[in-house]
Amino acid sequence: MMTVKKIKKGISGAVKFLTFRVLFCGIYRLHAAKPIQQDKVLFVEVREPSVSNSFRLLYQKIKKEGTYRIHTHYLRSGFVSRLEYLRRCTAMLKDLADAKYVFLNEGCNVIGSIPMRSETILTQTWHACGAFKRFGFSTAELKYGETAEEMRKYPYYGNTTYVTLSSPDIAWAYEEAMMLQDRRECFRATGVSRTDVFFQKRFLQAANAHFAQCVPFAGDRKVLLYAPTFRGHAKEAASPDKLDIQKLKQALGQDYVLVCKHHPFVSHPPVIPPDCADFAKDVTKELSIDELLCVSDICISDYSSLVFEYSLFEKPMLFYAYDLEDYFDWRGFYYDYHELAPGPVVRTNEELIEKIRELETCFDPQRIREFRQRFMASCDGKATERIMRMVFCSDES
Repeated sequence: MMTVKKIKKGISGAVKFLTFRVLFCGIYRLHAAKPIQQDKVLFVEVREPSVSNSFRLLYQKIKKEGTYRIHTHYLRSGFVSRLEYLRRCTAMLKDLADAKYVFLNEGCNVIGSIPMRSETILTQTWHACGAFKRFGFSTAELKYGETAEEMRKYPYYGNTTYVTLSSPDIAWAYEEAMMLQDRRECFRATGVSRTDVFFQKRFLQAANAHFAQCVPFAGDRKVLLYAPTFRGHAKEAASPDKLDIQKLKQALGQDYVLVCKHHPFVSHPPVIPPDCADFAKDVTKELSIDELLCVSDICISDYSSLVFEYSLFEKPMLFYAYDLEDYFDWRGFYYDYHELAPGPVVRTNEELIEKIRELETCFDPQRIREFRQRFMASCDGKATERIMRMVFCSDES
């Protein structure tokens, strides 16, 4: 006899097939009968509610030039009701059908599964640098990912024209994750647009001024940035809560301040103890991660790809990976974690404090430089210009 679980799975599969292969494809085909609008550019955010830093410089540059008409769509996958998500996807597909240019910064099976017309250029800028934790097809059959069969049936990276990379050395990981091994010409080591701000003197000055305004008690003390990635799936994302802020204050409070930046998907981050208000602050809603990377003296993370961007500053990093085995089982990595990490890996608060103190006298930037060259070689402050030439001059070449 068929179990209730199998019946539910069958119904769910049928609904998804009708939604993706009948409804979405039908809407797109109907509106794709119109001529391509050569000056139409779509920016599609899958989960974010506004234009994120992955797109911001490209968006601003295209808007400033005034040559193209920009349309934006915010699908809010996992953050709105199914009916509202369906409505947003439908509106996006109608708009996409006659667009010449499309920008994405993460996987989107709605766009990846439609029979997109060949004239449209879809550029995947991706929202991270380097290749750290697995994503896309690399997570098939893991706890984090879907089944391989499901990913093949409804591909997240189908119809891709270009994928921008922070370095040529990581192309193999993206080819695997996006199931584009037979289309290696898609992958271009242009650099990542969002990293251009780190080479702009004006942005660096503004970041320091904004930090001083938000964290006035910092004074002359050094800045410890704690920026972990989230645990679980995006819609129920949680932040790790093992950092003992009171212990850090007791040991390091005279010389350091601590600022915490939690992932934007986290709804309920750990609370800073009241007696640590002169030492630590959660600046998640006040300061961008790009600003914080500029102003911090030491970055403490775990499995976040922000360490690639931070390597551009050639400053010390620490990896607080108390749940390494669990995270590996959940999502996995592209490289051996201990070999990849360009700084000490610690498991406890005591080890963390010890390593911070050691960095005051024993920091050697050479390991960071090698890490930067391997994973960020194409990020030199001119990525946005290269991406613009690649996308908008492709028809002329």
